[in-house]
Amino acid sequence: MMKEDIQFDVIRSERKTTTLTVTREGKVVVRSPYGVSEQEIAEFVARHERWLQKHLSDSREGKAIDLRDGAKIQVYGKLYTVATGLHALLSYNFIYLPAEEREEAFRNLLRRLTRTRMKELLDKICMRYGLSYTRLSVSSGRGRWGSCSAKRTITFTFRTAFLPDDLAEYLAAHELCHTLHMDHSSAFWHEVARIVPDYLIRRRKLKGYLWAMNSL
Repeated sequence: MMKEDIQFDVIRSERKTTTLTVTREGKVVVRSPYGVSEQEIAEFVARHERWLQKHLSDSREGKAIDLRDGAKIQVYGKLYTVATGLHALLSYNFIYLPAEEREEAFRNLLRRLTRTRMKELLDKICMRYGLSYTRLSVSSGRGRWGSCSAKRTITFTFRTAFLPDDLAEYLAAHELCHTLHMDHSSAFWHEVARIVPDYLIRRRKLKGYLWAMNSL
């Protein structure tokens, strides 16, 4: 039995696996195939109690991003200093942001940087391992770092910009492997390991960046 009564919403669709996500507001969402019963879903949630308790706690602990001049911000593993500029851009060791509506300008900058950097990583892996995808999309999502659709459209949240390069590379490999296996089967993880042999270490490190989902 679970230590506390955790409420959750169920979204059914034509999918093969059941998954859990925790939203920014602390809502638990279960995505499940049509044929899975309510009892089976409840048991699935109960089996993941420890994971849920941790992520429910993490979902309430965002990290404020200091955008004042002189503040330091890490973007894809490199440290930059915030300064005032006419437009939002990276130049040498500085992040230039306008004086007005600075937070929105920073979000838009991260979207552009994410598109550029994640495309570089995806294309590099595709070229080396013979994989492919149809399109790259950047979202403002908070529930997951990335996703891959049945049409092989890969989406990343712009919050990947707060990750060091090795974790961004892991995410690129992870989603590309979903173009071959749309589940988390042993065959899927075998493909991930082929590209990122130390993926287990990187997955553990990724948990330390959940604060980014509640930032901005």
